[in-house]
Amino acid sequence: MLRVRNPLQIFLSVEKALFLRELNTRISVGRTGLFWTFIEPFFQIFLFILIRIAIMSSSGSTGGGFNYDFVVFMASGFIAFNMYKSTLSNSNGAFAANKALFSYKQVKPIDTIIGRLLLELFLTSIIILIFLSLGFFFNYEIVPENLPMVVLGYLWFLLFSFSIGLLVAVGNAFFMSIGKFVNMINMPLLFISAIFFPVESVSPVVQEVLLYNPIVHFMEMIHGYYIYELDDRFVNYRYMLLWTIIPLFMAMWLYKKLEKRIISE
Repeated sequence: MLRVRNPLQIFLSVEKALFLRELNTRISVGRTGLFWTFIEPFFQIFLFILIRIAIMSSSGSTGGGFNYDFVVFMASGFIAFNMYKSTLSNSNGAFAANKALFSYKQVKPIDTIIGRLLLELFLTSIIILIFLSLGFFFNYEIVPENLPMVVLGYLWFLLFSFSIGLLVAVGNAFFMSIGKFVNMINMPLLFISAIFFPVESVSPVVQEVLLYNPIVHFMEMIHGYYIYELDDRFVNYRYMLLWTIIPLFMAMWLYKKLEKRIISE
């Protein structure tokens, strides 16, 4: 006698299969693929740290008047931004890359994005553990001031990334230029999202402009609760909530309206 599975069991089975499929794809280039999955973020962090040191040296600055560990500051922010960027990038092509799977009625297009989101959470968690291990080894101030709030900041930022990613994925299924535009603005966002500097280190006029960017609030939240010398005075939690909920509801509404077209496209 066949055991009838409930919808939750079917969903979990689908997500497990998609997660393993995406993990295999991500590291399928043999040892090189596995190596770069975890080493590339640290190479990028190291490069930007060198750039910042060079800038501070040339300007005669020793940290902009702020006594915090800027290696920890940049690493914690860059890992968070990389998670956001990867989530958006992977969401862009999720429907097209898994189109063949939609012939199975158990697999919905949104399942492919959730599978990639879970993979991003898994990989980011490993990267953070490596980062913490290296920090302890080299005696950096690696212990967060408020660990639960830092974890909340990362998870909230991941949910925000999912909501934007799903919205972009639905639009990208019909207008390819949307995905290209999002990928194009990721680089400018890297430099205007308070990843390399705290908001309090710039002038009030610049602060006012920067704080329109929701990513800045997530970075300030993570940095403020991670580093003892900083705080969350510039974080507007209501603004962050609106930027999470509104795109999520828009994305879910559009997805439900267009799911059949996404499958048949």
